[in-house]
Amino acid sequence: MAKAPRQAAWEFFGAELKRRREVAQLTQEELGGRVFVSGGYIGQFEQAIRKPQLDVAQRIDEILQTDGIFERMCRKLINDSRYAEYFAAAAELEALATKICDFAPTLVPGLMQTEAYMRAMMLADNPFTSDESVQERIRARLDRALILNSASRPVYWTILHESVLRIPVGGPAVMTEALEHIATLVRERKALVQVLPYATGAYPLMGKMLRLMEFEDAPPTAYTEAVYSGNLLDDPAVVKRSQAAYDLLRAAALSPEASLALIESAAEDYRRCASTT
Repeated sequence: MAKAPRQAAWEFFGAELKRRREVAQLTQEELGGRVFVSGGYIGQFEQAIRKPQLDVAQRIDEILQTDGIFERMCRKLINDSRYAEYFAAAAELEALATKICDFAPTLVPGLMQTEAYMRAMMLADNPFTSDESVQERIRARLDRALILNSASRPVYWTILHESVLRIPVGGPAVMTEALEHIATLVRERKALVQVLPYATGAYPLMGKMLRLMEFEDAPPTAYTEAVYSGNLLDDPAVVKRSQAAYDLLRAAALSPEASLALIESAAEDYRRCASTT
């Protein structure tokens, strides 16, 4: 599998750090001691295991007298992202995936959101954010969604809990458009969508989102989120367990045909509500 851009940036940083350190005739332990970290920490940078930290990069520049190159790499290649830090690596892998399976317990997944739905969500999360910041994040999310229109688009399978259809994000008009957009993706065979109805009761991963990704020449991964944090999981046992949970969700969900009918019915309900307000 081709390297994600962020991983390639880590590797470039690590290779350059090793070269400059050896030119300075310092061991990892010696450089680490001078920048107040362990030698093993420096080794993890050089092997692209750990994300380079800006403050450490600045101290490395000072010790190795590298005229700010490591600080610039951190700022321009590693920290400059249109995505939340915890999601950036998952976003990069998303573009390389041959198959993506999402489970959404409360919100429309990012790849299927409309611009108005995105804006309503972002303002709910931070009502004091600037219009410029909101628009930049919207552009980033819309750019991600382009993969569903590409010739090499991944197989995209989504399970939505019925809550996704019933929580009126942005109001009736926004929800009408959001659900119609999902229905269009289904009808155009760009996504396969199932709805997990309220009647299911308890279900695997109660309230937790899950994304599974498969690749042409690399092992599958799983991604989950908590409060302003994300976990990209590649341990085979954990991924296998996540896949099993997704299979149980799929078995409990409505058929694709019944799911589309429910989505279209919910959109019609919102449409009638919007027309009376």
